[in-house]
Amino acid sequence: MTEFSQEEKDNIEKQFNEILACCPKCKKNDETIALVRKAFDIANKAHYGSRRKSGEPYILHPIEVAKIVSGEIGLGSKAVVCALLHDVVEDTDLSLEDIESMFDPKIAQIIDGLTKIRGVLKTKAGQAENFKKMIFTLAEDVRVILIKIADRLHNMRTLDSMPLEKQLRISEETQNLFVPLAHRLGFYNIKMELEDLCLKYQNPKIYNEISKKLKGSEKKRVHYLNRFCIPIMMTLDKNGYKFNITSRSKSISSIWRKIQTKGIEFDNVYDVFAVRIILLDVPREEEKSKCWSVYSIITDLYTPNPKRLRDWISTPKDNGYEALHTTVMGPDGNWVEVQIRTERMDEIAERGYAAHWKYKDIDGFEKSQLEVWMERVRSSLSNPDVDALSFLDEFKLNLYATDLFAFTPKGEMKRLPTNATVLDFAFEIHTQIGYHAIGAKINRQKTVALDYKIQSGDIIEILTTESQKPQKEWLNFITTAKAKNALQQVFKFERKKDILRGQKILHDTLKNNNIQENTTTIDKLLYGYGLIDKEELYEKIGRNEIDLSKIIEYATRKRSSKIVKFWKLQLRLSKSDDDILDEDIDPNIKVLHNTTNYSIADCCRPIPGDPVLAFNVKNDYVIHNEKCPIAIELQTHEKAYKIKWISKNENAFLVSIQIVGDDRIGILNEITRVVSDQLNVNIRTVHIDTSENKFEGTLDLYISNLEHLNNLMMRLQKIKGMQKVIRIELKQDAITYKKH
Repeated sequence: MTEFSQEEKDNIEKQFNEILACCPKCKKNDETIALVRKAFDIANKAHYGSRRKSGEPYILHPIEVAKIVSGEIGLGSKAVVCALLHDVVEDTDLSLEDIESMFDPKIAQIIDGLTKIRGVLKTKAGQAENFKKMIFTLAEDVRVILIKIADRLHNMRTLDSMPLEKQLRISEETQNLFVPLAHRLGFYNIKMELEDLCLKYQNPKIYNEISKKLKGSEKKRVHYLNRFCIPIMMTLDKNGYKFNITSRSKSISSIWRKIQTKGIEFDNVYDVFAVRIILLDVPREEEKSKCWSVYSIITDLYTPNPKRLRDWISTPKDNGYEALHTTVMGPDGNWVEVQIRTERMDEIAERGYAAHWKYKDIDGFEKSQLEVWMERVRSSLSNPDVDALSFLDEFKLNLYATDLFAFTPKGEMKRLPTNATVLDFAFEIHTQIGYHAIGAKINRQKTVALDYKIQSGDIIEILTTESQKPQKEWLNFITTAKAKNALQQVFKFERKKDILRGQKILHDTLKNNNIQENTTTIDKLLYGYGLIDKEELYEKIGRNEIDLSKIIEYATRKRSSKIVKFWKLQLRLSKSDDDILDEDIDPNIKVLHNTTNYSIADCCRPIPGDPVLAFNVKNDYVIHNEKCPIAIELQTHEKAYKIKWISKNENAFLVSIQIVGDDRIGILNEITRVVSDQLNVNIRTVHIDTSENKFEGTLDLYISNLEHLNNLMMRLQKIKGMQKVIRIELKQDAITYKKH
């Protein structure tokens, strides 16, 4: 703890007064001022003497967050109080109970939400879990997310004082989580600033180059925009419009994206700047017609690009954004983007979700698309089968997708994401229609299948039959969360029924044959059928997907010893599995009998099922994988014999597997259970390293054949958190030794 100088104390007080200046309620209400002052005094005392990495007093951070919350996002006094106090529970001795007693339960609840989602998480899985926690707060109090966005924005603005590794980690998390969230909630300015700051730390060279070019062309740009705007201003004024005109440059990150996607230079980015026309004092019912009238005036003055017209007034974006966008040819042949919106539209565009609630239900206007989207999000969250990573991927996938619009035969419009199918449309109408859908009639003409991708403007009549039931393959082509959740619920219910049915069938079968139903018996059946767990066994029995005649055979079979046997291979030299060839037919063909001396090359460790070659080394045939670099090199000066495996016995072959995944409690036990208990595989060695919530390791195992190995790898891949399972086919040390 360090003492603050008088200058620092004065600055803290000055910054606090700026909060009061930008908080609308604080200007009029003494009670509100007292509440905010109380929160500030508590936070100031709690953080007194603490400093940030930059050296400035820590209290300046919650003050800046409060200013963003009030001035840039537009939230009220309670949110300001929470912003001032958002770190006190985590960083000081104050508890949530203390906060609740000093203020009220709602403020304590918001601060609790902020505390739960604090921190930078190093793994994608950790980031996804954090993100899911944030989205959960949508169902409770969206102010938690909005304050968290403000917190992250100020942290990004002051990231210079952090070490490089942390700069990269924080900017990556910001890019993955906070940018798409700000976009969806309609905070375009914040979203663009976050994107620019991410680029600044992830690719400083590019950021600085574009920034320098923008600054270098600023005077020229201002002069040009004045020339462009004056005729518009004169015409609008002549026609009696009240308006404001502003201009802005494209964000650095959006310019960089265009340079990358279009493969062009900075000078060829034609819409580097945009003009915004904001119409004032327009009644809600006249907004649409007034905006189109202004569009007509502008296109009379300048030639529009018909491909660049965007009408987000007739069909607002999911986050509530409304405006007309057009790109016109300005003086000197330069393209200029023009945005036309009303004062109300502008406030929603600037303050997103916060402004949306201000106009909610005014004059009986229908539910906004932002509310519809939030209902979809809540629906997705309500599905317990969706893990954090899947939720994050799905969420991000739909964030930036361009919506399409389709219609029922009665003219009801449905908004769907790009690449949505007929089946998505069916579920959008009603869940039961989705369950029984068999196809659709498009535009009252052609009949299409359920996986038909909808085109914007299609009129879709869903065809159904009561005999139709949901199919698992439907999950391969649906895109909406509503459809996925509905199907997963059905399949979950059906699976439970199948498991119970299969359990009863197995119980009765074993009982009728006087076989004890215990762990040993179940393990024998799992091994026999090549399954991973007993629920999968019950499910397949219940669905009549496995041969029940094998149950008694597998249940009574003696389990093979896990002790590695000394093995002899039966191999034959042939061009096909059916041909048995003799040495006398072709001198390049050699038959290896049981009595033949042979060994498996340690460099590549081939197993039955691998394509292999044999080389005669001092009357001992060494067997290599065909792809082995040593084998390829040996073929240049040694005779190679092509052979095929014909052995069907359960001999054991040493194989190495690399595994990578998210580190968590119990994962090693799960790996061991899959390998040893369920698939009867003997483990020779295990080596696992963990770092930053990840594990990486190798398993040396004894495997019967390639099919056995592939089955094992598939089972390992299904373990929660497993990211990679690959066979290590070549031992680098052996290769190096042989070459020398």
